[in-house]
Amino acid sequence: MAEPQTRTLISQTQLDRPLGRWLYRVVLAVTVLGFTLVFLGPLYWLVTGGLKSTAEVVQNPPTLFPSELHPETYATAWSQLRLGRLLFNTLYYALGALAFQLVFDVAAAYALSKLRPVLGNVILGMMLATLMIPAAVLIVPQYLTVLDLPVLHLNLVNTPWAIWLPTVANAFNIFLLKRFFDSIPADLLAAAAIDGAGPMRTLASIVLPMSRPILGVVSIFAVVNVWKDFLWPMLVQPDPANQTLNIGIKSLAMGVPQNVIIAALAIASLPTIAFFLLFQRNIMSGLTSGGLKG
Repeated sequence: MAEPQTRTLISQTQLDRPLGRWLYRVVLAVTVLGFTLVFLGPLYWLVTGGLKSTAEVVQNPPTLFPSELHPETYATAWSQLRLGRLLFNTLYYALGALAFQLVFDVAAAYALSKLRPVLGNVILGMMLATLMIPAAVLIVPQYLTVLDLPVLHLNLVNTPWAIWLPTVANAFNIFLLKRFFDSIPADLLAAAAIDGAGPMRTLASIVLPMSRPILGVVSIFAVVNVWKDFLWPMLVQPDPANQTLNIGIKSLAMGVPQNVIIAALAIASLPTIAFFLLFQRNIMSGLTSGGLKG
């Protein structure tokens, strides 16, 4: 029995012809080049803008290449805008949010997927419904909550908890984790239960080791969401000593030359780009793979 052929935009017969093969390669090259320019163009502009002089940055029309390289601009941006302290603050907030999300979101997703609580589907549906609410609508109630934490009556403004607590219950991450946990065969969990493993032991010894790809995806989302956030840290971290990169650069940018600000923004974007390049394989495998491939 002949194997079914994969359907594509161009048939194999057309690709076997010289003209069809040439057109295919030209269209592919133009498409790849176009997407490369769209995605890498702003990054190139950001990096080269920090290497230009102040006059060259603001001139019109702009120059494609710096007429003279000024790498000392990056050192000036690092010292003048106190990027070292701002990077430490942002990394501290991001890793704290990551730790809380991994603990609580994994527990919630595991409970909804494998422990099957009463009204579990209703709870999941209510969680997913919160994704339809614009983030700007939640700013005021969230701020009032951290200003006077219910029951405990604590003021969390200017503390890391003001950033960590709102990130804990992430409906999208819980949904991703639950989908992955659903793909883990129930026979494995039944075998673990026969061997005497409880739910916590099963989670630690079987589920989590198999869930490394999706845990990598959730980790990337958690870190990037804190790293790129602007409005919420500006509200809850007014003290300059506790501010994140985005807020600190904005606060200290008054009277700073344009090329120094661009250099600071390039430095601020470097950690997230490097983080993505290191873990891009985890993103693809976590979003496309299941628990087991049979």
